[in-house]
Amino acid sequence: MAEVPSQPGLDGIAAAAKQAPGRGLPPVHLWNPAHCGGIDIVIKRDGRWLHEGAQINREALVRLFSTVLRKDPDGFHLVTPVEKMRITVEDAPFIATRVDREGDTLRFLTNVGDEVEAGPEHALRVEVGADGEPRPYLHVRRGLEALIARPVFYELVEMAEERQTPQGRMLGVASNGAWFPLGPAEAQT
Repeated sequence: MAEVPSQPGLDGIAAAAKQAPGRGLPPVHLWNPAHCGGIDIVIKRDGRWLHEGAQINREALVRLFSTVLRKDPDGFHLVTPVEKMRITVEDAPFIATRVDREGDTLRFLTNVGDEVEAGPEHALRVEVGADGEPRPYLHVRRGLEALIARPVFYELVEMAEERQTPQGRMLGVASNGAWFPLGPAEAQT
């Protein structure tokens, strides 16, 4: 791997992300730079990325930054070999915008271009929000999740099968040998 220039801030992050060969992801889990403070980047609940209050409209730049995003015990950071800068993530850093069933596999696409096959290493989970509405998530990589967009969740519900679980009758979907509950099955009357 080529040496990463020690440029500060966004320029350094972009330079480090560009070092990843091909479409592969940089090995951010192996980098342990000193914490350099925070940077005014916010990933909104709806998947928009803001820098200093202004939306980052360049899709390629958002995708690039998403490749150097890491979740640590103390929060979310953009990480390079030489710096680690905290950012704010309001909910999940990504949004699952599409799902396709291919045989026994559910394949998701995120708003930053990640393709993820649900399964034992990429689990689906559903929380119930304060408003009583389901908040479904997909594990993307190393603790980073995608909120599953409402239309995509509706597609999952259409694919769901009912099973008896210790929590009662549940609707869920299977993918790559794993079964994921989506919520309680409604009583049939």
